[in-house]
This record gives sequence, structure tokens and C-alpha cells, in this order.
Amino acid sequence: AAGTVPRRRPPASDMGRGLGLLLLPLALLAAPSRAEGGSAAEEEVQIEVLHLPEPCSPKSKKGDLLNAHYDGFLASDGSKFYCSRTQNEGHPKWFVLGVGQVIKGLDIAMMNMCPGEKRKVKIPPSLAYGQQGYAQGKIPPNATLIFEIELYAVRKGPRSVEAFNQIDKDGDKKLSELEISHYLKEEFARDGKKRHPSAHDEILADIFKKNDHDGDGFISAKEYNVYQHDEL
Repeated sequence: AAGTVPRRRPPASDMGRGLGLLLLPLALLAAPSRAEGGSAAEEEVQIEVLHLPEPCSPKSKKGDLLNAHYDGFLASDGSKFYCSRTQNEGHPKWFVLGVGQVIKGLDIAMMNMCPGEKRKVKIPPSLAYGQQGYAQGKIPPNATLIFEIELYAVRKGPRSVEAFNQIDKDGDKKLSELEISHYLKEEFARDGKKRHPSAHDEILADIFKKNDHDGDGFISAKEYNVYQHDEL
């Protein structure tokens, strides 16, 4: 499906690192279908490092949760089609790297990037919105895109082994309703937001509806879908 610049739906918590990201999907710039054809050179993302902090760590990898601001421009005329600072009251964007929550070119462009680093990247159409473009986002067909990115934070991703084990208190490699309920309460206490008393039960039910595929009352490591670079 064609990608979109806006979120398809708001996350469960605008803090970005709560259960909405832990067990439910988030979309910022959804990955479109890969365009066919194109030479090897056209497939490459060109990366220019504008600022590199010292020390530069940790470096981002697939599955990490990133917090960044970025501006998007059309390479053809330099016009700006997206600015994260004008969205969500100017808060930087949270997303998981390397899993298709952003266009393929950004997944590539933001690998091995550290907090405080700034990059200017050029992304070919085949790694962006391809032959179809994205009219709602003012991106024409076959558009080469330029992004200016500033990375603020690199954290363990929501479906990492560490996150799974944090919830799995008894270490049985599956998440019970009680374990997730406990984690929800901890997350709610941590972000300090006021919620209706029913919010806990509604989110808990939604988590199991979306993740407990075999209906056994537990979310297994496989159902949790730990990213491929992690092993349980």
C-alpha cells in the first residue's frame, strides 16, 4: 500500500515509549511497495553527516526505538513536503528502526546513527514512494527525496529481548494477562497521565486481541514477534 506521512492512528500514549509502542504498531511514514527496476546506483541512499558528536554512542540498529526530528524536501525543486516540528505540537517523532514504520530509505539512512548526530540524506524513488508517489503528501511519482535529520535518542526497541524479559516476570517465555497488566500499571505510573479507570482494561484487552493469535491466554515469544536480530 502507498505510504503516508501522517500517522494512520494516534499511539496509545504520546510519550511514545509506553505500551502503545511496546505491543501495538505505530506508523509515521509507512513503507510503500518497492518500485521495480532501477540501476544499482539508483537504489542507493546517499548520506552526508552534518554533525557527529564525540563520543558517538550508542549507534542505532534494527529494532531500536529512535526519537528524531526531520524535514523532507523534493530533490527536484527543493520544496518542503514535510516538517516534523510542525506536527504533534512540535515534539520529535518516535519510531522503531528497520521494521517498515518509515519508508525504506529512512530505515537505511538512520542505521548506525547516534544521539546528537545530524544527517542529510538523499533517497531514490525506489526506496521512497516509487512510481505511484503520494499525492496527499504532495510527493509526485518517481520523486527523489531529501531529508535533514537530527537524532535525539536511541533506546532498546519495544520488541527486543530486554523488553520481553522485563514483562516476563516468571521467566516462562510467555506473557500472561497478569504480567502485562502489571507492566501497564507501571507504564501508566511512569508517564503520570490522567486516564479513565477503564483505560487499563481496554488497552489490556486490545493487546491480547492483536497479539494472542492462538487464543490460549498468553502472548508467546513468537506472537510477540521479537525482531530477527534478537533471540530468546
